[in-house]
Amino acid sequence: MRIPLCPYFGKCGGCAAQHIEYEDQLLNKKQALASVIGSEDIQVFSDREYFYRNRMDMAFHPEGIGFRKKGDWKVIVPVERCAISNERLNELVAEITIFFKKPIDAFYAVKRIGTFCYAVIRTPAENSSIAFVLNKDSTHVDEALLQIKAFAAKTSADTVLVVYINSKSGFSISDDYFVVKGEDQLKITYLGTPFVFSVQGFFQNNDVMAEKMHQYVHDLLKTYDTSSGHLLDLYGGVGTFGILNASLFKSVTTVESFEGCVEAARKNITLNEVPNIEAILLDAKNLKKLTFPKPLFVLTDPPRSGMHPKTIQHLQELRPKVIVYVSCNVDQLGRDLPKFKNYYLKSAALFDLFPQTNHMESVIELRIKNQ
Repeated sequence: MRIPLCPYFGKCGGCAAQHIEYEDQLLNKKQALASVIGSEDIQVFSDREYFYRNRMDMAFHPEGIGFRKKGDWKVIVPVERCAISNERLNELVAEITIFFKKPIDAFYAVKRIGTFCYAVIRTPAENSSIAFVLNKDSTHVDEALLQIKAFAAKTSADTVLVVYINSKSGFSISDDYFVVKGEDQLKITYLGTPFVFSVQGFFQNNDVMAEKMHQYVHDLLKTYDTSSGHLLDLYGGVGTFGILNASLFKSVTTVESFEGCVEAARKNITLNEVPNIEAILLDAKNLKKLTFPKPLFVLTDPPRSGMHPKTIQHLQELRPKVIVYVSCNVDQLGRDLPKFKNYYLKSAALFDLFPQTNHMESVIELRIKNQ
């Protein structure tokens, strides 16, 4: 046990493990993964244990912004500095806290009143953004807009957005938004390859560890003769895995169900001049609608809910030579893996993208039996 670095630990509902030595956190995560894959042979990758996150969705309260209280979502814990957010993100937290006059017309979820709901702050290595999420049902939206426009003229953030949600929504993203400053795209570079993605879209929150994971997957795929093969990149997002590994394969298909991500993937394919990859808009559960050349390799990176049973069933029928399963939910991984009855575990790795929490990313290499 140790003294937590963050003064809000135990009050804020975010971190769960700051009181545990970091070496023990890694050991706990390794044991959790080992329990679901049935093997202790796991490579463990880590980096900074603090000041690593490049995204935070912070809720407004009358005195500034913060996080929901542990065990009581109705209460917001004011936060001046977050110990797991990177330094650039904390600079923007300070800018927001200093600029907006108190008391702020913060949204109160219980009564569904107030205007300022969230500040979604993103600080990947190359740029930054703040999305102010407003309750469009409030009668004070116009006043809030004037404040945000004044803030945009002074902030060091590259991009400022206004996002509208209704008073019944708990989400911090919406298609109803406009750009006050900058543009609604952010940029990140992995392994020397640039990617653009939406300010409101999903992207990994730990730049350094995400790049380590991409390097590991690339090196893993290089151990196979893939020159005549096809890579199916499932839940492909903005195309990172597919594009980074396209040079190893004759052809690549990246499949994603969110239209905004597919549009970004196509931009990234053009940006990087990758001729052998196609980005398709499709729910992975409808995978049977597509055909793929052989030999087939699959990289799947599903959401926390895991893979749809129909997707797993169709993969079994396709019989890819190798399946690389990237998982952010070890419990769901444990439920999905036994369904791949024609495959055996070849290797496993753990990437700690989320120190001080119970979350992690896992990369599982499955090989088809009897081949």
